[in-house]
Amino acid sequence: MRKFIERAGPPLAAILVLLVVWEIAVTIYQIEPWLLPAPTAILREAIQSHSRLWVHTRATLEIAIFGFLLGAVVGGALSVLLHAVFPPLRQALYPLIILSQNIPIIALAPLLVVWFGFGMLPKVLVIALMCFFPILVAALQGLDYPDPAMLDYLRVIGASRSQIFFMLELPNSLPHLFSGLKVSATYSMMGAVISEWLGAQQGLGIYMRLSAASFRTDRIFVCIVLIVALSLLFFGCIAFLERKLIHWNPRKEGA
Repeated sequence: MRKFIERAGPPLAAILVLLVVWEIAVTIYQIEPWLLPAPTAILREAIQSHSRLWVHTRATLEIAIFGFLLGAVVGGALSVLLHAVFPPLRQALYPLIILSQNIPIIALAPLLVVWFGFGMLPKVLVIALMCFFPILVAALQGLDYPDPAMLDYLRVIGASRSQIFFMLELPNSLPHLFSGLKVSATYSMMGAVISEWLGAQQGLGIYMRLSAASFRTDRIFVCIVLIVALSLLFFGCIAFLERKLIHWNPRKEGA
């Protein structure tokens, strides 16, 4: 509890000061609500619209989770394929994978709609495309740099390539893999909102667009807070799994 207070206390205090200054500034300068609503107005709107917000939040969460899981599976499997199963394929595919990340996702998304329609699939693919690359890069980094002393020891005792992979390289890559998962977890919510702009009936992305069209800035801020909170929740869940699954990770003590 003390560690939590030491870590979370300063940022929470800074946020509280910001909200107080924000509230006072809006009151003193009489800023119009459609331009910049006060924090209390945003909170009031969140309470009044909680049932409607839950419907949209649930829709966004659904595609975010499916997209994240798909990206994690593809990124993890591809890293194993390029490193251990067929390494020569890495020289051919890895540059193309890097180049693919230079294509704006907002430009690629309409093509997915043309190819797969307006259902859930193109939205999940948008999120997966945003999530798989950090996982792939992080996992490959962990697989490429095992402990040199342990690697030499396994070679001396005659360990096979598969034994080296499962006993050393794969465990060594897990902390790196979780770093990529935590980055992708935050990307998943952003990707979900972007994918909903392509066409959806429910979701925080649609709710934000409708709110912007009607100049309901308070509702936009509510959506922003929800998206940030869900991203932090995703990040926290991955960090919790990392602490539980990787007991031997020395980096977690200082994390």
